[in-house]
Amino acid sequence: MENTKKISVKAIISFFASLVLCAVVISLIIAYKPGSEKWYTSPGDLTLIIMGILACLFFSMVVQNRSAMKQMKEYFDNMAITDTLTCVYNRRYIDENINVLIKSISRSHGLLTLMIAEIDYFKNYNETYGFKKGDNCLKIVANILSQSIKRDNDFVARYGAKEFMIVLPNTDEKGAHIIADRLLKNVRECGIPHEKSDVSDSITISIGVTTGGKDFSHNGDDYISTAKEALQTSAKDGHNRYTFLKMENE
Repeated sequence: MENTKKISVKAIISFFASLVLCAVVISLIIAYKPGSEKWYTSPGDLTLIIMGILACLFFSMVVQNRSAMKQMKEYFDNMAITDTLTCVYNRRYIDENINVLIKSISRSHGLLTLMIAEIDYFKNYNETYGFKKGDNCLKIVANILSQSIKRDNDFVARYGAKEFMIVLPNTDEKGAHIIADRLLKNVRECGIPHEKSDVSDSITISIGVTTGGKDFSHNGDDYISTAKEALQTSAKDGHNRYTFLKMENE
């Protein structure tokens, strides 16, 4: 969304810049023969003015067309990696970028925390309240998760029907525990009623958390697998909680 707004501003600026250029060219044409009064009334000079105006308008159209094409390309590129329902990144974005992110962090000898959060008893929620409210619940939870992480490099992605992935570059184990607690608390406090949940009368989530770093001998699949294992433990232990598993051989 922010990128689209920035591109729109650039398009507006380029449009006014082309108009200014048009005015400058016309002014130069008018000043072409300063010693001759009403020189611009002659057919030749009028033709020159018209050609200058048309040239500026053509230039303006080219600039706007290039800007519009760039904006459209960015819009569709963004759509391809965004979940249409929740407006967070989608699984395709994760699949295409997780290993790139790991390599980038490894070069600076940083850390990576990865979480997978699942809405508890979401199947029961859909059966009780209907899929429309289920979709709305997903939107709210996605927004809560996104608002609960603070740094620009942190992001949320929808990873499954009821699963979200939270990726936190350069977040250590201590930070992982703090953020996991915050996510659980913020979702609980949103107060979405869920009378068919076995752990609460409102929507809750369970989270699997893992942190790795040092030599980064693991790839994205390793991180995801460990986070899923931790999530399964959270579900077995009663939901509405998180489980932390450190990456093996770290």
